[in-house]
Amino acid sequence: MRLEGIFVQATGVRLPARLRVSDAVAAGECPPRTADTTGVVSVAYSPDESAAEMAVAAAGSALDRARTQPDDIDLILHADTYHQGQDLWPVASYIQRETLRSTCPALEIRQMSNGGLAALDLAAAYLSAAPGRRQALLTTADRFCPPGIDRWRTDPGTPYADGGTALVLSRQGGFASVASLALFADSELEPLHRGDTPFSPAPFTHGMPVDFDAAKRAFVERMGISYAVARSGAGQYNVVKEALSDAGMELADAAWVILPHFGRRRLQSIYYRPFGIDPGRTTWDWSRTVGHLGAGDQFASLDRLVVSGLAAPGDRCVLMSVGAGYSWGCAVVDILDRPDWAAG
Repeated sequence: MRLEGIFVQATGVRLPARLRVSDAVAAGECPPRTADTTGVVSVAYSPDESAAEMAVAAAGSALDRARTQPDDIDLILHADTYHQGQDLWPVASYIQRETLRSTCPALEIRQMSNGGLAALDLAAAYLSAAPGRRQALLTTADRFCPPGIDRWRTDPGTPYADGGTALVLSRQGGFASVASLALFADSELEPLHRGDTPFSPAPFTHGMPVDFDAAKRAFVERMGISYAVARSGAGQYNVVKEALSDAGMELADAAWVILPHFGRRRLQSIYYRPFGIDPGRTTWDWSRTVGHLGAGDQFASLDRLVVSGLAAPGDRCVLMSVGAGYSWGCAVVDILDRPDWAAG
């Protein structure tokens, strides 16, 4: 989908602390092989802040940077993947109350690690659907902690991290414009994160922590590794091809390619080799100190490029994402100006 008149006005990130991988290995928490194969050196870590509280902090930063008033926001979307701090609870409404205290719709998105770009797509369509709609607040947050999640073993190859991100999308201008956006889904791969486990009446009935690797093994035993690799590769290729075509560009034209905060081996097999991406055009040097933020990797890395001054006016950024389910996203974002809250 080609977009016109959709801008990124501000971003915000909340990463409370860092946990060094070497310390986790020494403590027996992280397998040495995980440290070696992923190349991740630290992960963002929340000792006590809930996911919802980190989302509020990130949202507050983005709203302050955008100089946004409560009545300017016409939609709030919060993307997450795991427990937000309370049970049976509308976390998006909490974020709305703690930031804007407004009356616009506030909704939660559960599209796993593709949730950030899914929110971007939905918000762009919402703002474009009716005259007078001005801005949307998008947030993401997760805190991956025991007993439900083992950040080192739940999904081998991807150390999980804690943090919140936010983005203010606007029809009224901003430091960047969204040139195109594409989403693609293939539900034939849905069992990859479910496996053969029967449905249950309550969370974690079948044990803790969650084991994605066991689910993947069960799927591969039934369908074959070639089937899984071919379909997952095709999904990512299709969505990237669509977004680039709608933006009238090739991937080589991008100054920056923003990828999920996966480990090095997974990035090589899914992105670097298939798409010919030079890691130097990505945020790898930074993302390997942060870890995987669930739905928030793309917003966090965009914020990093802008705040650090690495992304300059005229740069094109291609954002890629993938989430269990399976779904993929790709967006092309053009940097227009250096905002006053970014480095000189």
